[in-house]
Amino acid sequence: MTRTNAIAVKICGLSTPEAVAAAVDGGAAMVGFVFYPRSPRAIPPAVAAGLAGAVPGHVIRVGLFVDPDDALLDRVLGEVPLDLVQLHGEEAVERVAAIRRRAGLPVMKALKIAGPADLDRAAGYADVADRLLFDAASPAGSAALPGGNGLAFDWRLLAGRSWPIPWMLSGGLTVANLAEAVATTGTRAVDVSSGVETTPGRKDMGLIREFLAAARSIAGP
Repeated sequence: MTRTNAIAVKICGLSTPEAVAAAVDGGAAMVGFVFYPRSPRAIPPAVAAGLAGAVPGHVIRVGLFVDPDDALLDRVLGEVPLDLVQLHGEEAVERVAAIRRRAGLPVMKALKIAGPADLDRAAGYADVADRLLFDAASPAGSAALPGGNGLAFDWRLLAGRSWPIPWMLSGGLTVANLAEAVATTGTRAVDVSSGVETTPGRKDMGLIREFLAAARSIAGP
């Protein structure tokens, strides 16, 4: 029997019909498509449109952008049926609010966490976004991508914290550490990409299914 209080999972960086099917059939609450050219998971809007069109209505279709300009937003949103915009760059509070108005869709703002001070920024975004996502900051001076690097931050920073809008945990999550991450942070929603891949951008159907099964097995509070 499926637990109604299981952890909600977003599988991000999907690029093939097989990966989308594995995510949907495995019970993912959200599926993510990347529109950041530097990412190995980036796909053209035309490809994303076909993939998103096959997603059933109960699964939230998320478009991931990194500091997008209006032209990119308009092009993607005009072609791809999305339910949620994820902003994974350095977007200021005012820009998040502007994108939310322009898109006419809910927005999730990702915050990169390296220490306690990074969490203090969440309050401002909670006033303009519909969801928050806490991801690991890239190492200082590195050329790493804004997300999807397989890095985790100190999850203890989130212990006992709460925000007035829903939030998700991301960064370095795998089948092996999911239960620990949930127990430490108290999160009820997680976002995974590299943790269900064999190489960057190449999703593994077995790992997707295993991760979703692990999330279903975690009992709620």
